[in-house]
This record gives sequence, C-alpha cells and structure tokens, in this order.
Amino acid sequence: MDKDRVKGAVNDAAGRAKRQVGEWTGDTNAQVEGAAQQIKGKVQKAVGNVKDAARDASKNVDREHEQEKGREQERERQREQHAHHG
Repeated sequence: MDKDRVKGAVNDAAGRAKRQVGEWTGDTNAQVEGAAQQIKGKVQKAVGNVKDAARDASKNVDREHEQEKGREQERERQREQHAHHG
C-alpha cells in the first residue's frame, strides 16, 4: 500500500474530527480547517490509489512479458526438436 494512502486516511479522519468539533462548538474556523484537511486527505488517498494501480499494472506487464518470452522459448525448442527429427 502506498504511503500516500495511509497519510491520506489519517488526514481525512483528523479533518473529519476537527470539523465535527468545530460544528459542536460553533467554531467556524475549526470547521473550515477540518474540511480543508479532509479534502487534503481525500486527495492524498487518490494519489496513493493511482500509484498503487500504476505499480500493479507495471508488474502485470512485466509478468506477461516474461510469460510470452517463455512461450517463445518453448516454441523455439519445439522447432529445433522437429528439425532434428524431420
């Protein structure tokens, strides 16, 4: 899991708490700060999700490339065997 997702979750939760306390106490400044921190957290989580998705996609491409390379090597081995027997 990307560290941005973790930081984002923390900021989102802290911002939500700060906003809620501001609502309970009537402190509009705390409400605004809390809402801003929540937004920051949501953006961080989204960035982390994108990074994770890109990393996963890259791993899948690498794995598919290795599998194709193995299949090509097997086809070449079979062609060589066929040439020796034919």
